[in-house]
Amino acid sequence: MKKIIAVTGHYGVGKTYVAAGLAKKLVRTGMPVTIVDLDIVNPYFRTADARTSLEKIGVKVIAPLYAGTNLDIPAINFGFEEIISGGISHGGYVIIDVGGDDSGALALGRYKTVLDGYADELSLLYVINCYRFLTLTPEDAVNYLREIELASRLKVTGIVNNSNLGSETAAADIENSAAFARKVSELTGLPIVENVFL
Repeated sequence: MKKIIAVTGHYGVGKTYVAAGLAKKLVRTGMPVTIVDLDIVNPYFRTADARTSLEKIGVKVIAPLYAGTNLDIPAINFGFEEIISGGISHGGYVIIDVGGDDSGALALGRYKTVLDGYADELSLLYVINCYRFLTLTPEDAVNYLREIELASRLKVTGIVNNSNLGSETAAADIENSAAFARKVSELTGLPIVENVFL
């Protein structure tokens, strides 16, 4: 696992769920874990909403000033480079929860020059959910991936299959999503990242 992990994807695919799950997994290694809420585009559920439970297990949460309020102001009030360098010092991890689609990826692209300095330590994970509207085909999912890469000016390094139907998810739904994930992997040449939460 790389030391800096940015999590992106289409709106509503479960990016925050994946980011929080990764944080919970990595904090069990005993190394420091910082999660950065970079979702500043009309967030439905964002990392800041899980701040209490994450901090309770030792994860440091960095979020914009207005996260968790009724104000939808796309403002970032923290020093990104200091967070990255401080977060990975002494073997720590930094997880970045990126906003949906190319609009959210623009915020990540703003820090490309910072992230370029940590290229060997960076993973950009693309979360897919074959049951989400607008990504019902592998080709649709790939189109969004390309738009995210263009907006962020970074290349995706792996795919996370988070296909689910919320509380109505059955084992068959997860099994049926495997072919979808394999096709996205085939079309992009990217590996499927497994055991994200284990």
